[in-house]
Amino acid sequence: MADKSAITNLEGRIGQLLDDHRRLAALCRELTAERDALRVANRALEERTRELDGRLARMQLAEGLAGGSREREQARARVNRLMREVDRCIALLGRAAELPAPKDEQR
Repeated sequence: MADKSAITNLEGRIGQLLDDHRRLAALCRELTAERDALRVANRALEERTRELDGRLARMQLAEGLAGGSREREQARARVNRLMREVDRCIALLGRAAELPAPKDEQR
């Protein structure tokens, strides 16, 4: 009799564990889908932020070039920084062009 009640008790526990597993697996699937959707939305918002930051920078530059002396000085400083960056890129490209081409591997 004691063995039978122990088996019945184990069957009940196993049934509860299986129910819990099914419930938690479903919850895991839901949360995974929600996480994936949030990642997509986050990427879209980050892209939009980059786009708006670029627009803002261009507008500030245009306003600075057309505006008062303080804004004009800041705009000129930014243009100068951008020109130095372009010059560095051109120099790097020139150095890369001077490097010998990679040798073909022997077959």
